[in-house]
Amino acid sequence: MKIIIIGAGQVGATLAENLANEDNDITVIDTDHNRLRELQDRLDIQTVHGSGSHPDVLDQAGCNDADLLIAVSNQDETNMIACQVAYTLFKTPTKIGRIRSNAYSKYPKIFADTALPMDVRISPEKEVTKHLTRLIRYPGALQVMEFAEGKVQLVVVKAEKGGPLIDRPISFLREHMPSIQTRIAAIYRNGQSIKPDGNTHIHANDEVFFLAAQRDVMDVMSELRPLDTPYRRIIIAGGGNIGERLAQSLEKEYRVKIIERDPERCRVLSETLDNTIVLNGDASKQELLLEENIESTDVFCAITNNDEANIMSSMLAKVLGVRTVMTIINNPAYVDIVQEGMIDIAISPQHTTISSLLSFIRRGDVVNVHTMRKGAAEALEAVAHGDHRSSKVVGRSIANIPLPEGATIGAIVREDEVILATGEVVVQAEDHVIIFVSNKKQIPAVEQLFQVGLSFF
Repeated sequence: MKIIIIGAGQVGATLAENLANEDNDITVIDTDHNRLRELQDRLDIQTVHGSGSHPDVLDQAGCNDADLLIAVSNQDETNMIACQVAYTLFKTPTKIGRIRSNAYSKYPKIFADTALPMDVRISPEKEVTKHLTRLIRYPGALQVMEFAEGKVQLVVVKAEKGGPLIDRPISFLREHMPSIQTRIAAIYRNGQSIKPDGNTHIHANDEVFFLAAQRDVMDVMSELRPLDTPYRRIIIAGGGNIGERLAQSLEKEYRVKIIERDPERCRVLSETLDNTIVLNGDASKQELLLEENIESTDVFCAITNNDEANIMSSMLAKVLGVRTVMTIINNPAYVDIVQEGMIDIAISPQHTTISSLLSFIRRGDVVNVHTMRKGAAEALEAVAHGDHRSSKVVGRSIANIPLPEGATIGAIVREDEVILATGEVVVQAEDHVIIFVSNKKQIPAVEQLFQVGLSFF
C-alpha cells in the first residue's frame, strides 16, 4: 500500500515506524528538515520537505497514485486543506485527518466531499480521554481495550499474590468460576511472551492479557490480584483539551478537581464544566496538593503538554500519598524509565492514537485495532465474510484455522452473543473475531486470512 503521512511529529513518526515494518511504501512530508533526516536515517521510507497542504509538495510525494493520505500535523487547518487538495487534484481514495479543536468537531458537515473531504477524522485528545476513563473505571488494570462496541474487553493486569489463580493452572479458573466465560490470550513473564494453555501456571508479577464480556471483567480481575476498592476522588493536573474532556466524562460519577495554571483557561473551564472544581495553581507545588488533600485522593492524572512537568508533579503526588498516578508522556524514551519507578501507569498519546488509525489501514475487514507492548503486539477485531469456499476462516473450527505463530483467537461476537474461543467453535459469516497477535510481523498473515477469495464474488 502506498501511504503519504503529513507530519513528522510524535504521531506521524510512530505511525511511519509501524507501517514501514509491514512492507508499505511510505512517504513522510514535513517542514522540519531535522525530523525528516532522523526518520530517513532509521527507516526505509521516502521524505519530502515542505507543507503538506501545498499541491506541488503532494505531487512530489506521489499523491497521484497514493492509496491513502494521513494528515497528522499539529495544525488542523493544514490537515484539512491537505485532504481537500488530495481529493480535488489527485482523487486519493482514502483521506484521514487529525482534528484537535472541538470547534471543528461540532460541525461534521464541513468534512463532506462537497466541502472539506475527509473520510476519517481522528482526535488524539479523544482517544487518550477514552483510554484514561476506562483505566479509572477498572482500578488495577494496566490497559483496557474494547471490541464489538464494548461487548468484549481485553484487559491487561499484573498478577499479584492474594489472587486465587496465582501459582495455579489456568484450568482452575473454569473450576473456580464455572459461570464466568473468559479466555487468557497471552502472558508476559520477565518480558517474554508465553502462549498459555490449561496447564500454564500464573505467577505473581506476570503480565496477563484476558478477554471477557464487560460484565465479567471485575470478577476475572479478582482471580488474578486482590481487587482494589473503586476510585472516587480524582485530581487532574492540566486543563487543556484532554483535561476538559476527561473531567466531562468523569464528573457525573466521581469527585473531580482540575488544577490549571492559566487563569483565563480556568475561567473557561469553570463555565464549561458542571460538577468539577477548577483550581488555579501549579500542580507541582506541595502546598497546593496538601491543601487539596492529596493523601486521600484516589487518582492523580498529570496530562499537561510538558513531559517533565507531568513526571515531577506525579512523583510528588505519589510521595504525598495519592493512591494511583497516571501520567501522559510524549517522549517514548521516558516511558520505560518512569514506569519502573513511582508512576503507576505511563500513557503514550501517540500509541493510543496509532491504535485508532490502524483499523483504517489494515487489509481485510478489520474494524478495530489496539496496539500493546509499545507497538510490538496487537489485538484486532476482524469481520469474517464469504463462505467455506471463498474464506479461509468461515465454516472452519478454530482448531483448523491456519493461524500464524504467535496469533490466538480469543473470542467471537455473533450478533449480541459473546463466544469465548475453544477449538471446536466454528466461525460463521459476519462473526466478529478477536485475535491477539504477540508478534506484529505476523499481522499481514492474519490479514490475509480474512480477505475473501474471488469465488465469493
